[in-house]
Amino acid sequence: MTDMFLSIGKLAGRTDVKVPTIRFYEQIGLLPAASRTASDRRVYDEAAVRRLAFIKRARQLGFPIEAIRVLLELTVHPDRACEDANILAREQLSVVEAKIVQLEALRTELRRMVDIGCQGPAGDCRVIETLSAGT
Repeated sequence: MTDMFLSIGKLAGRTDVKVPTIRFYEQIGLLPAASRTASDRRVYDEAAVRRLAFIKRARQLGFPIEAIRVLLELTVHPDRACEDANILAREQLSVVEAKIVQLEALRTELRRMVDIGCQGPAGDCRVIETLSAGT
């Protein structure tokens, strides 16, 4: 194996993506199947490093697998209009904004629970009482 090719472990190290995740991305077709050595070991090139870094960044931004599939397709057809990417980004922004609203509501409720607190036995605990009232 030359320096141009990386083992799956080295690819994982270069991209900070776990080996099982790399195999999963190959299995579902986000990452093309690796070339194989004569001893049947997977080997990856720089294109795989770039593609995996793209996938990782998209996942960090919360894009679902199918959206990433569309975005990757656009990367291999640079002449296509970018409107699909814009639509996917707007959809993901809406998802993130909805999660922020939910997290702000959670923060408000947790602050209320912490502010109420309790100093006595668990039977008189306001935190437990607040959680029990939510059921």
